[in-house]
Amino acid sequence: MSTGRVRILLAWSSGKDSAWALHVLRGDPSIEVAGLLTTVNEAFDRVAMHAVRRLLLEAQARAVGLPLTIVPIPSPCPNEAYEAAMAEALAAARARGITGVAFGDLFLEEVRRYRERQMSGTGMSLHFPLWGRPTRGLAEEMIAGGLEARLTCINPRVLPREFAGAAFDRDLLARLPAGVDPCGENGEFHTFAWSGPMFTAPVPVRGGEVVTRDGFVFADMLSGTP
Repeated sequence: MSTGRVRILLAWSSGKDSAWALHVLRGDPSIEVAGLLTTVNEAFDRVAMHAVRRLLLEAQARAVGLPLTIVPIPSPCPNEAYEAAMAEALAAARARGITGVAFGDLFLEEVRRYRERQMSGTGMSLHFPLWGRPTRGLAEEMIAGGLEARLTCINPRVLPREFAGAAFDRDLLARLPAGVDPCGENGEFHTFAWSGPMFTAPVPVRGGEVVTRDGFVFADMLSGTP
């Protein structure tokens, strides 16, 4: 019997915003989050941009209790290749009764307009559960709510290298240079969420090697406790 709820996929980056979006969506009685949708770089077998290993991505999916749809993309990935891969994944989801997709975007209008153009004609509704929230307050809400994450990628043009691998916590917020968004929405940093109210249990993770590649600094995350 139908529950009347909209069945959606959540675009899951492995980071704090998508994790908190899941937490918010699960509090909405009109929505059923039926699975996660993640693009993975075929060359490195890691989450695109966040550079999180597939092993940890899969551990996250188990810990939130949702099936994971991986969308493989090439590296480098032309926009048309990304859109074709996503279109195929969404068509398959639609055939399974999925009628919407949620994104953890916060305030970048051009990103939202791109999502809307990308989804036009798919028959899918779009959901932005965190949209327009003041990011300082949102960051503090995440931390107070028990979300734990680590920085996996930073833009060294705006953040010192030592921020790579740091915990996303109140100390980090206090240390962010002026002009850096507290949620990293302008691409200042990306994260891996490993514990919080959206997980049934923490995902054991420890820091690995820190490397500079393609103009960014990446802190590898490894499975297991420190």
